[in-house]
Amino acid sequence: MASSLRVLVHGGGIGGLSLAIALARRGHTVEVAELRAELDALGVGIVQPSNALHVMRELGVLEQCLEAGFEWEVLTVCDPAGNTLAGIPQPRMGGVPANNGIPRPALAGVLGRAAAEAGARIRFGTTIAELADDGSGVDAVLSDGSKGRWDLVAGFDGIGSPLRRRLYGERFRPEYTGFANWRVTVPRQPEVRGVVMSTGNPAAKALLTPITGELMYLGAVSAEAEGFRPDPERAHEQLAERLAGFGGPVAEALAQVTDPRAVVYSRISQVTVDAPWHVGRVVLAGDAAHASTPHLAQGAAMAVEDALVLAQSLDAVDGAPAALAAWEERRRPRAMWVQNMSRAVLKQETGTPTTPEEDELLKVGVPGAAHVLVQPY
Repeated sequence: MASSLRVLVHGGGIGGLSLAIALARRGHTVEVAELRAELDALGVGIVQPSNALHVMRELGVLEQCLEAGFEWEVLTVCDPAGNTLAGIPQPRMGGVPANNGIPRPALAGVLGRAAAEAGARIRFGTTIAELADDGSGVDAVLSDGSKGRWDLVAGFDGIGSPLRRRLYGERFRPEYTGFANWRVTVPRQPEVRGVVMSTGNPAAKALLTPITGELMYLGAVSAEAEGFRPDPERAHEQLAERLAGFGGPVAEALAQVTDPRAVVYSRISQVTVDAPWHVGRVVLAGDAAHASTPHLAQGAAMAVEDALVLAQSLDAVDGAPAALAAWEERRRPRAMWVQNMSRAVLKQETGTPTTPEEDELLKVGVPGAAHVLVQPY
């Protein structure tokens, strides 16, 4: 768009900060309302597959991400004893690396600094209290009492999105899959030079993911009751119980986990907003619109793609509502493919019956999915 827009981004996570960078560098006025007091980034580490790194290059922060993380090219598949079954080279997109593992706090720092340098303002401890879209603009009152009028409000506020509830009530609530993630940071073993995935144990799937030269995280996916939460005093022991059948590098990593406070537990849920992702001048993106299970490591990648494509759509299409429609038409098929494929892989790994549509997706396989996702977004 030729004119500068005023944009309020609700949520200062990976997707929200990426949008702030993309828009501010295009000359738009951007404020980010972030409920947390600082960009402390909950969690352990994250994989940036090649399509996410392609976005980072477009945002001008690729080198900072690579310096803070650990590049890798080959996915290693092992049996529960730790014997290597396959080494699968990962594809590249547009000349960037195949993958980068990075600590979440480091990524938050890279994106937060870039957003500020581009001219975006991040308002911490703040959320939207009131919102009114009159067709020509959006009037918002923030929780700190400040008021403003915006051309566009973008909700990158996560799987529990307050903005989604404001638009749709409880219609699109997170759906618990019956499985959960356990993650804990440990020293990187020298032989772990890319993701090592151990499968074949009915109790859990285990992964080792390098995130710096010195660190990696041990991850596990296990079936858990919806109301289960780890015992704060025994979380490391409970993780060990679920990984008792694993040997090799997984067992070596597990032996280093002695502090229950270091274990990060999160239920695996998904959200499908089966309605327009934009209502007037208010748009939902990332996990707020299409949260997936982590089985393709594409959740954050879809969010940053959403952000960059939204900025491009605002450049290319006159009028914010029309630009949002064009953005959604471009993004929905790809994001839904990732969600459906991720859920199909979860079912396959856990022996859950699949639908005929999921069976067709599974013919592509996880290695094939990586090649699909390095195609233009």
